[in-house]
Amino acid sequence: MNKEAGNEKKRILFMGTPEYAQKILQRLIKESGMELVGVYTQPDRPVGRKKTMTPPPVKVTAEAANIPVCQPLSLKEEGIAEEIAAQSPDFIVVAAYGQLLPRAILKIAPCINLHASLLPKYRGASPIQEALLHGDAVTGVTAMLMEEGLDSGPILAWRVVSVTPQTRKNELFEKLATEAADLTPMVIKAYDAIEPLPQCDADATYCRKITRHDGRVTFAIAADELYNRFRAYEGWPGIYLENGLKLLEIEPAIGEGEPGRILSLEKDGVIVACGEGAVRIKTVQPPSKKPMDALSYLRGKRLKIADLLL
Repeated sequence: MNKEAGNEKKRILFMGTPEYAQKILQRLIKESGMELVGVYTQPDRPVGRKKTMTPPPVKVTAEAANIPVCQPLSLKEEGIAEEIAAQSPDFIVVAAYGQLLPRAILKIAPCINLHASLLPKYRGASPIQEALLHGDAVTGVTAMLMEEGLDSGPILAWRVVSVTPQTRKNELFEKLATEAADLTPMVIKAYDAIEPLPQCDADATYCRKITRHDGRVTFAIAADELYNRFRAYEGWPGIYLENGLKLLEIEPAIGEGEPGRILSLEKDGVIVACGEGAVRIKTVQPPSKKPMDALSYLRGKRLKIADLLL
């Protein structure tokens, strides 16, 4: 039996996959009074043009700490629930794992999910991006006691994070991961004293898994919406026009005109009209080429003021 300062260590089984979950796992590994008995994460995936098989971030951290790792294609596989139960976890901590937990696993121990929104808002796969798409001024992390529904279980605790108009996905991921990492051990240690708060299903909203197609944009939409998509889809899938031109750096600008019309050329970018308002485009990337400043792209295409950038 593990003891620390006269108290039993909490046996934690962790389930997660991306960097968000990795940061929580790293905190649990360092936290006193916690014993990581195992980690479940998604299988290695091919990455990049060469399709190099790459382990998920959580696996990298777990293996470095000599924590046993399991990567089933599905938690419904025969023997998985029995395997988890045999490890006698006191808690199962879940963060962006990528699979729903079947009833057999939910019954083993309290399953605590660290969801990157203020539930019941943005249940589902892409809550961080959804907050940016809606231009929210605040979001947060919710520690939730899991049940069979999608992010519908009672709330244990939460942390609130401010979002500025300049905040992008990567920065928000980092902030929320930090808050989740701080919140997790606190909830585990205070679990017996917490009164779970049922969610109001009538207030629930949902978000889906993002695909590459979500990054395709036109200037027919309002400038604010275009900029929010740019913030939400930073990195992947990014935002790009029908002709494949990626818009790598943009910001709201002042101007009105026919959507796609080039309104002015400035030293720090190109002003292009949208369905409502305008955006300043600073950096672009043509298909199969390197990133370049927008002015250089226009010169190469012999585009000028009053032409359409489509």
